[in-house]
Amino acid sequence: MHSPTPIYSAISKFYPVPIPTATITSHRSSALSRRRIRTVVRSDATDTSAIEESVEEKEEQGDVASAKKPSVVSPTVDKELKKVVQKTAATFAPRASTATKNPAVPGSTLYTVFEVQGYASMLLGGALSFNLIFPSNEPDIWRLMGMWSIWMFTIPSLRARDCSNKEKEALNYLFILIPLINVLIPFFIKSFAVVWSADTVAFLAMYAWKLGWLQRTE
Repeated sequence: MHSPTPIYSAISKFYPVPIPTATITSHRSSALSRRRIRTVVRSDATDTSAIEESVEEKEEQGDVASAKKPSVVSPTVDKELKKVVQKTAATFAPRASTATKNPAVPGSTLYTVFEVQGYASMLLGGALSFNLIFPSNEPDIWRLMGMWSIWMFTIPSLRARDCSNKEKEALNYLFILIPLINVLIPFFIKSFAVVWSADTVAFLAMYAWKLGWLQRTE
């Protein structure tokens, strides 16, 4: 305990209320402790700032990582579906017989030949399916070939070109989708023309989806 100073003894003569010397000393000691704490913090300012910065950086990295996390369902399913489709098309669809680079590059004559062949076979198949060429009252091989013309001739011809990845992906999907359409529709509607029309709609819809035709028009 510290003894009261002369100033406090002089004040106590006029004011009979006792002065809490203990509390004064405790305030002094707390002030000293605060000063010590501040000096310690100032002396270690570089370390504490570095720790705080590292913690903030970790928190920011965690926020960025959580923001970059993809959605759970759609991208994963889409990725797996692309793998299956690409593997199936690469296994069963016609491809180049040599390992050299595809010579049917855009602008070349071979590229134009494959493109014209693909769309011409589609139109010819439509004419056969609608019974405009070699008309017959009974189902025959010509109408059957017309129904399958997009899958047998159009898609292989377009895939033979050195096209973009998006177009190749659309053709891979169509190579698997069109046989399903051609097998399922005859269970409900026995019409070669309807099947060919459904194949054409699927062809255009797949190209519009993969090549972004609707986004461009917007």
